[in-house]
Amino acid sequence: MRLALFASGGGTNCQAILDAIAEGTLDATAVCLIADRAGCGALQRADAAGLPSHVIAPGSYADAPAFGQALLETLDGHDATFVALAGYLSKIPPVVVDAFTHRMLNVHPALLPAFGGQGMYGRHVHEAVLAYGSRWSGVTIHVVDEQYDHGPVVLQEPVPVYPDDTPDTLARRIHPVEHRLYPHALQRFAAGEVRIDGRHVRFTPPHAPSSPEPTHD
Repeated sequence: MRLALFASGGGTNCQAILDAIAEGTLDATAVCLIADRAGCGALQRADAAGLPSHVIAPGSYADAPAFGQALLETLDGHDATFVALAGYLSKIPPVVVDAFTHRMLNVHPALLPAFGGQGMYGRHVHEAVLAYGSRWSGVTIHVVDEQYDHGPVVLQEPVPVYPDDTPDTLARRIHPVEHRLYPHALQRFAAGEVRIDGRHVRFTPPHAPSSPEPTHD
């Protein structure tokens, strides 16, 4: 897996992925980081890791197809085979989604389909969870399609919501789950253990024995 990382903010999920690669728990090679804004913390993490980075801002292009073409040219230039959105806030153009069908994942800080959609990211999600009075939040890793937070769910893990929680305390409880679950989900793809059937993501154990040949009396 030649993995491209997309980020907009501090890049803690990018760092978790890079750490998993360095530790040998994620069988991938990080080939580049693409950010949609200059000065974000993820770019500093890429520099520290010696990872090539690019700022490709959607506002610099006339329309979504032109933005998408710029992304594809950069991905092609690094021979990327898989994409991980790690705190990336811009909508992925359809041309990129099509090129990386079932080869692009995103992390969301709630249990989709609850508390997802346009504008629902980071602190906004935690505020909505608390305002609704939910007893549980969590983390979702999902396949990216052309709608916000809509693609098939790969992995989910619940996180309890406590009566005295604030958006900050809830976020601090959710972040470690993101950092653990996302590299694990990527590894399942890297190991060839994933099959996507419509909205259902199926897992197969590695090196599963083949079915026995039929015998005849």
